This record gives sequence, structure tokens and C-alpha cells, in this order.
Amino acid sequence: MSIPTPFGHRGTIRHVTSSPAGSQVCRRNVALVPALLGLSVLQAAGAPSEPQKPSTASEQQKAPAGNAPTPAVSASESTPQDAPLPGDWAPELLDGILSSSNAAAREALYDAAFAAGPDLIPQLNAALQDDRTAEFAAQCLAFLGGEKAMKILGALASDRRDLDLRRFYLGALGEYGDPDITQALLEAVKKSDAESDRTVTEAAIWSLSVRSDPNLPERLKQAESQLEDLVIRDDVDNIRQVITAREHYLASADGRKAGGSIPEAVRTYFIAALQPATSGAPKRAAEPSQPPPAKTEIERVTFTPDSTRALTHVTLADSEDSASYDIVLQKELGDWKVVSVWMNSETEKSEPKPAANPRK
Repeated sequence: MSIPTPFGHRGTIRHVTSSPAGSQVCRRNVALVPALLGLSVLQAAGAPSEPQKPSTASEQQKAPAGNAPTPAVSASESTPQDAPLPGDWAPELLDGILSSSNAAAREALYDAAFAAGPDLIPQLNAALQDDRTAEFAAQCLAFLGGEKAMKILGALASDRRDLDLRRFYLGALGEYGDPDITQALLEAVKKSDAESDRTVTEAAIWSLSVRSDPNLPERLKQAESQLEDLVIRDDVDNIRQVITAREHYLASADGRKAGGSIPEAVRTYFIAALQPATSGAPKRAAEPSQPPPAKTEIERVTFTPDSTRALTHVTLADSEDSASYDIVLQKELGDWKVVSVWMNSETEKSEPKPAANPRK
């Protein structure tokens, strides 16, 4: 499927910071980690040894005459078997952090790359060539957006590795309102039954979820009617309701008064889940009360160097479920706008155990 670029004749270039000329892949990999982590210079061969003191004449006399000098141990003999190859420690280090069981390590790495901003794009482009760091690099490029990042991501449509990196391109396209891009995202949804990786279709659905287009819910309904995958059909139906609810909210008095801060933009995106359920029928006294609406919590926010783009880590929770999201916002004319949404995890809250009966 050919997907149009958001920077064609209709696109505009926004917030692109010039980057230094790229160097070779090996040098880019090595430069990536210090740029992300602020590390000091690392020595692959370990800390330097203390200088040896010159031996005295008496010590030389005590040494056996027949002893030959001890041969130096080669680097290959002294290096552990699982140590990274020379020049390979940078992707090994990144891969170790990304595969850590501590989620905070991975999240901090993404935040650091985002905070470094577009100047890191050449190194991220180089990191795409290594399977160990390719998904990390593609996600960071999708977070950053802009012409340079999107051109690199667009080229991943022809990537032959079994990584399906094109999902990051699809997930970042929601920011661009070009009708051709909207149609391409809808086509990606319609072809989901023939898609081997469901996450590719889900990326297109999430990309469409940030749109505020009154005609989009009906087009999504038409696409849903052509699908057989029940999971994708449910996802499309949910997003259709989310967009419809947001359109109604923005047209209401409360929506027109909503500000453009980051918390207000996040709240507007999730408004379908945050409003209490309403029903036209009068409530009966015997009916159980409706569960409380969901709540959002912004755990932390990271900005690009020019402070015009923000990466937020948001939790949406109700009485039964909890989900965590990475949400990217762009500042436009002084107001923040949600431009891409990436779900991290979804968990079902366990029901509280009944209290044990006290012994008599």
C-alpha cells in the first residue's frame, strides 16, 4: 500500500531543527548513548591501571635469572565471552536498557531521546539499521515528528525485516490533516483482514482517533462493516464513539470554554470516558447507581528543546480497568493539541476479596 507523505504539495514544515551532517553508522551508534544518557566517556577496555613503579637494583637481583617476562594477555583472551564486540557496546547498552524488566529504565530512555530533540535524528536513523534498537529508534522518530523524521519513517514501508516498523509511520500520520492521508489510514483499516500483524492496523486506528472531523465517524462505520476481525471491528467502533463524543463536547458550552493547556487537551481527547453515562429514561429507585466515570492522571511531561512539543505519560482508570498511554502534543497558536496516541499497557483491576468472618 502506497501511503502519501505529509510533506507533499499541501504539507507545511514545522518545528524542524537543523542537525549536523551524519557520520558513519558505527560512529552514530557510539554517539547515541552519550546523547541520550549524558554519560561520560566510557572505556571499552575498563579503567586504566596504575603506573608501575620502576624496580630497584636489589629487586632485580632477587629475580630468578631463568625467568622469562610474562607475555601480555590479548584483549580477546581477557574479554568475557558475553561481552559486546569492540565498537558494539552502544547498541548493546541500549538493548540492555530497553529489555530491562524495570519499565522505568525504558521510559527514561524514551524521555531522554525526546528531550534531546530533532538533533538526534541522524543517530536514530542509524539505530534503525540494527534490529536490537530499530523499534526504539522508530518510536522516537514518531514521537518527534517533523519532515526529517517522517521521511525516514515513510521509507520503512519497504523494510523487509520481520519487525513491521511501518506501524510507527502510520501511528504518527494522525497529526497531518491531508485528505489523502486520511484516506490512506482508512484503507489500512479496511485491509486489516489481510494484515499479518494486527498492531499495524491498530496504529492506523489510533492515528485516526486524534482527528476532529465530523465526517470521519460515518467513514469509520463503513470501513467497520467490511471487516471480519472481531477485535479490529470492536476497536474501530470504540474509536468512532470516541470521535463522536468529542465532537459533541467541543460543540457544547463546556467544550467551547475548554482551554488549551496540556491537561485540558488530554482531558478533551478522553472526554468520552470522563463524562458520566447519561440515559434518556428516568432512573428507577431500585436500579443500581452508575459506576463513576474514569479519571486521567498525567504522570510526567517531557518537552523538546524548543518547548513546542510534549511527550506525556498518562493513566486512564475507572473502577474496573486501567490503561497507560504515551501521548504527544504539539503547541499551535499558543494551545496544545494531541497529535498522536500510543497505548502502552492495559490491566484489569482485581476485585477486592471479601473480608474474612471473625472467629467467634
